[in-house]
Amino acid sequence: MRLVLKIFMDYNFKEIEKKWQAQWVADKTYQVDIDANKPKFYVLDMFPYPSGAGLHVGHPLGYIASDIYARYKRLKGFNVLHPMGYDAYGLPAEQYAIQTGQHPDVTTEQNISRYREQLDKIGFSFDWNREVRTCDPDFYRWTQWAFILMFNSYYCYQAKQARPIAELIECFEIQGNKGLDIAQTEELHFTAADWLSWDERRQQETLMNYRIAYLAETNVNWCPQLGTVLANDEVSEGLSVRGGYPVEQRKMKQWSLRVSAYAQRLLDGLETIEWTDSLKETQRNWIGRSEGAEMEFPIVTLKDVSIKIFTTRADTIYGVTFMVLAPESEYVTQLVTAEQKAEVDAYLDATKKRTERERIADRKVTGVFSGSYALNPVSSTQIPIWISDYVLAGYGTGAIMAVPAHDSRDYAFAKHFNLPIIPLIEGADISKESFDAKDGIMMNSPEKKCSPHNDTPLILNGLTVKEAIAKTKKYIEDNGLGKVKINYRLRDAIFSRQRYWGEPFPIYYKDGMPYAVLEKDLPIELPEVDKFLPTETGEPPLGRAKNWDYQM
Repeated sequence: MRLVLKIFMDYNFKEIEKKWQAQWVADKTYQVDIDANKPKFYVLDMFPYPSGAGLHVGHPLGYIASDIYARYKRLKGFNVLHPMGYDAYGLPAEQYAIQTGQHPDVTTEQNISRYREQLDKIGFSFDWNREVRTCDPDFYRWTQWAFILMFNSYYCYQAKQARPIAELIECFEIQGNKGLDIAQTEELHFTAADWLSWDERRQQETLMNYRIAYLAETNVNWCPQLGTVLANDEVSEGLSVRGGYPVEQRKMKQWSLRVSAYAQRLLDGLETIEWTDSLKETQRNWIGRSEGAEMEFPIVTLKDVSIKIFTTRADTIYGVTFMVLAPESEYVTQLVTAEQKAEVDAYLDATKKRTERERIADRKVTGVFSGSYALNPVSSTQIPIWISDYVLAGYGTGAIMAVPAHDSRDYAFAKHFNLPIIPLIEGADISKESFDAKDGIMMNSPEKKCSPHNDTPLILNGLTVKEAIAKTKKYIEDNGLGKVKINYRLRDAIFSRQRYWGEPFPIYYKDGMPYAVLEKDLPIELPEVDKFLPTETGEPPLGRAKNWDYQM
């Protein structure tokens, strides 16, 4: 015991580790070159953001685990690539620049030097010859290159891949968009004659409906004082985590990536990777594939206006006692009556201060009546249209048909506002809560004609839930009330920023429409600006750049 203790006390880790770390650098121990004689293996860590505070305990916690694995695979004969880099762009560096008057590039370089010193002391087996810095033009020229590829591509479901937008233009010139199975923001219908008759601006606006990288109005967390869009985890209780400034939900033009087009490929790909079953299930839930029906509920007082909804439980159509719109829904302004406007406006103002994450987590019941009614397309009954923040604009159509007897949130809403609750499954006890089971025998469907769409009523009584779902979906399609559809919870990724410290989009504008710069002109580097704040007219800081024009 004394011998072990003496050896431990004599171990001068400062000298020994410093000596061998220097030796590793001199011998280029962890530098990796291409070696076809060895099997290759790639170990990638999440790059840290280089803040002034230096590394925190969470960094080595993950890096030590991956470093152990990299060393293990190296000893097993693999040619291991284990790089490190810095996620060097971001709002904190810009805020620090505003406060101290220093350029973000200067403070970021200082922070990176400190991180490198700390990482070296731990002795990780990184190949520093392959270091990445996201603020380096030699790096972000490739992110700009990737953006241009996505801007100039569309997604073809039949080919299960992205294809050049030029191919799509050729198709439009020959047949319009008839019969094309491609990803799109909204369903359009036009002929070749239509396409050829449109001017360049109209054609470019139409192409934006299909591009993988596209510009569109999107609900975002906007912080006026910071002058930027914030992610959900940068907002807490209606305030920005950095600075504590008020944040509101606002619809703004943002660049987005059409990730949703890849939803099924992502699901299929889960079967081909070595992940745990629990992690795969988490990913499946995140992608959120659901099969159901999309149908339209006509508005009683507005001709040719209908609310489109998506439901996985078409069999519950006779239990719909009200509809709910997301506060951000485009239907809201159309449907609010003069009598309800003041109350609705107050509710919308309050909702703007809450993020979607907060709305999902909060089970408190809130809402306001729009003043309008819709027609149930199957039963022709009039149902009131409400607005509530428990419905989100980003999933489905931002509108739901509420079936309180068989959905817990609809049930809580109906109880709170004293709305009818109609059970549709035999034996369902709805006295204290909704009956959420997805099996049972159906009841309470009328046995006589109740809709002008078909002489034969939709009778579901006595069927199982599964049988009722199939019969209702067929009825909806046969009678032109909607269509069977697959929906995904996965949303398109917002890929935009209003601040200075980030790679510029490789885009220029002509007549208000975006066009990609030529690849030979990459990288498009950040310009010098006199301040890192938005302009007095509300433009982003890049609006302060002088003579920053793109010449073809």
